[in-house]
Amino acid sequence: MKKKCMILLFAVLIMMSIFGAGKKESIGFSQCILDSPFYVALMDEAKASAAANNIDFIYLDAQNNIQKQNNDILDLINRGVSALIINPVDPDGVKPALERARKAGIPVITVDRPVNDKVDCFIGRDNQAMGKLAGELAVKLLGGKGKAKGKILELQGDAGGSVMMARRDGFHSVVDKENITVIQSPYCNYIRANAVKAAQDIIQAHPDIDLIYAHNDDMALGGLQVFEQAKKKVYVVGVDGLMEAVKAIIDGRYDGTAMNDPAVLGRKAIETAIMLKDKKNVPEYIDGGTKLIDKANAKTFYDEKNSFAVMK
Repeated sequence: MKKKCMILLFAVLIMMSIFGAGKKESIGFSQCILDSPFYVALMDEAKASAAANNIDFIYLDAQNNIQKQNNDILDLINRGVSALIINPVDPDGVKPALERARKAGIPVITVDRPVNDKVDCFIGRDNQAMGKLAGELAVKLLGGKGKAKGKILELQGDAGGSVMMARRDGFHSVVDKENITVIQSPYCNYIRANAVKAAQDIIQAHPDIDLIYAHNDDMALGGLQVFEQAKKKVYVVGVDGLMEAVKAIIDGRYDGTAMNDPAVLGRKAIETAIMLKDKKNVPEYIDGGTKLIDKANAKTFYDEKNSFAVMK
């Protein structure tokens, strides 16, 4: 009898091994796009944080396509992830997938960009405040409050994106009160190559641009490249705290950037996902924080080992 029990126990252990008992839990991440250094850095930090917590990390690139993102999220649900992290292509477009996640009982976190729907937590920043910081610096560079004047090239992010609109609106809440003309580019989707092309077209019609403002540093650096090649001096203000931009500030080629440390977002997304899968309470909103980096403090944030300035 004892021998039979031992055989049965051994068989059970084998079956548990075959069917994945003790298998690591997994967290799924649907990223809107990976063409920008910001999104790559956010993803890399999330991946590293998941590994440090012995959790499988499955990420899929939606390639800025909302239909693909919905399919990606359904794929992650079908894989049985314990929690979902989503950086949405569109704040309304992911609703079908969110409904499926709710039905499956999977907690959902949105990161960087919010959605117009109920989720367990949103981890991001006040993008309007970042745009306002950039606008205040632009006004200062162009003559100061009540005296500022000139022409600004605004390199825009993605059409209809909540981040783009917030960074645009925050900026305009300041500069529109001054004697400043803003020339808005076509949507460049936060990609440097697109910003280069847009700036090349706009400089032909508006060679008298005084300042470039871009919804991220990658586009701002693209615009700067065009004006430097044309040997035209302009002020440059961006958003994100890309280390290349911080170095350009130190070198005197760039004037300021509003911090948007992606590592904080990636790390907090994983920490929050772990809490949710463990049935712990989390706040509905977690703010990653921001700060202006300019010529006065750029050296304190510069670290060539990092892709982006780190929040202190």
